[in-house]
Amino acid sequence: MIERDGVLFARIDRPGRSSAEVIAGIVPDIVTGFPWPKSMTSGAGSLRWVRPLHRILCLLDSKVVDFEIDGIRSGDLTEGHRFMGTGRPFAVSGFEDYRAGLERHFVVLDVAERRRRILDDARAACARRGLVLVEDEGLLDEVAGMAEWPTPLMGDMDPAFLALPPEVVRTTMRTHQRYLAVADGEGRLAPHFIAVANIEAADGGALIAAGNGRVLAARLADAQFFWTEDLRRPLESRLTTLKGVTFHARLGSMFERVGRIEALAPTIAPSVGADPDKAAVAARLAKADLVTAMVGEFPELQGIMGGYYARAEGVEPAVADAIRDHYRPQGPSEAVPTAPVTIAVALADKMDTILAFFSIGEIPTGSRDPFALRRAALLDNGLRLPIGDMIAASEFAGTDVVAFFADRLKVLLRERGARHDLVDAVFALGDDDLARVVARIEALTVFLASDDGANLLAAYKRAGNILNAEARKGALPEAVAHRSDGPGEEAALFDALRTCRPHVQSALASEDFAAGLSALARLRAPIDAFFEGVLVNSPVAAERANRLALLMEVREVMGQVADFSLVSG
Repeated sequence: MIERDGVLFARIDRPGRSSAEVIAGIVPDIVTGFPWPKSMTSGAGSLRWVRPLHRILCLLDSKVVDFEIDGIRSGDLTEGHRFMGTGRPFAVSGFEDYRAGLERHFVVLDVAERRRRILDDARAACARRGLVLVEDEGLLDEVAGMAEWPTPLMGDMDPAFLALPPEVVRTTMRTHQRYLAVADGEGRLAPHFIAVANIEAADGGALIAAGNGRVLAARLADAQFFWTEDLRRPLESRLTTLKGVTFHARLGSMFERVGRIEALAPTIAPSVGADPDKAAVAARLAKADLVTAMVGEFPELQGIMGGYYARAEGVEPAVADAIRDHYRPQGPSEAVPTAPVTIAVALADKMDTILAFFSIGEIPTGSRDPFALRRAALLDNGLRLPIGDMIAASEFAGTDVVAFFADRLKVLLRERGARHDLVDAVFALGDDDLARVVARIEALTVFLASDDGANLLAAYKRAGNILNAEARKGALPEAVAHRSDGPGEEAALFDALRTCRPHVQSALASEDFAAGLSALARLRAPIDAFFEGVLVNSPVAAERANRLALLMEVREVMGQVADFSLVSG
């Protein structure tokens, strides 16, 4: 510690370290602290890892970076494919040598290259038999990470299994076996599949494909049993079983949730052009498939199976479609429902989810959304249904979620290139009709990009600054502005406001927001002239009051379109 001029300070020298030293210090911590969901120990070691760790390869500038993890010392050796390689370790001197050496020993290092090989070879195998690969990006990524030397093989299955719903067949392949599905030239599932082996077998993979076919047959036989058993009971008969399914500890059972959705869907239906009775039936049956054997085995088929079971019972197609599709969209990339009955049920389902969790204080934060409420707010297809009306019709009337929807709308519009400040400016008006809000924002975006819009915004800001400054001094004038005998610019602004106001109000009433903003644009020249030729803070009290009142009227007329004080610029 050093004292100089009454000030104590310390000088700390930390010499630099070589990159090799830094790497040797951090890699053991990374390896031992890696949070594997499932891990194991091996032999006498204490290291928990996803698989037994046998060797550590670590080089920098062709030299070994020396460190040890659980008794295993780093080195320059690695090994190839467990079955197709030589079984002997080999040394490498750098990354390119490493990649090429693995390739010689039947390991494709780059996952993107493995993915490409799987896709190309699978497509080729299908083409040879006049078939088409049913591409599945997620599954393709998964299997590319599972095989060191991926070798796609086509297998066969009993065509009788194609009597099952295609989603069942594909999900059985995907979930249990990681098989890619195959279709005929018309897009129908074919009685074949693509399995990705990790070796090139001497018989071309025939034995492996046959074994995979037998395993798939057993899985599909189970699915066929579930399908047959589920069809024995109508959906309606399953509703009471939902009493034993907890939706949330503080929000009751799934049966109670169905009751809320069933009550809400018919009230939404007229606003979206749906039959209220059909919406009520669809809402009542929408969750019944949750207690079927098929959905118990494949939860991802909820809704889809309900639609199939409803059709098998002879339920009206519009109702069956609503049962099938009411979970949509389940992500920003999935299309929203367009059929009226489906829209009504989907909205009721999502609104109940959001309102229910908000009512118990489970509100999503920036990093926490355990009940996927943000996803529940994704329904977007230009509906004219104010949020407030849906809230009022629900069991949770009084729950305040408008700000939540505003936030989700900001995200949606930002992804489309819109400015979030415009969302704030429009939502500040208190309008909860999301379609109308979006239309205002779109018109406002175009307007503010023009010279008239930019200059009018600047004039609004100037007027606001003057009024805010005066408000801090005391109360603003309460009198309505009048057409004074003062400067001509003052009278001209008065006349322009009187002319502009009815045009703006008429345009907004007809929801022609572009026309309303066009009417506002006529204020630009009078406002510019007013600021150029008129002293707002006149020493004459009456003149000053009238001029402030004019600026208050400018703010009020423009404020009918948006709260321009929230617009950046």
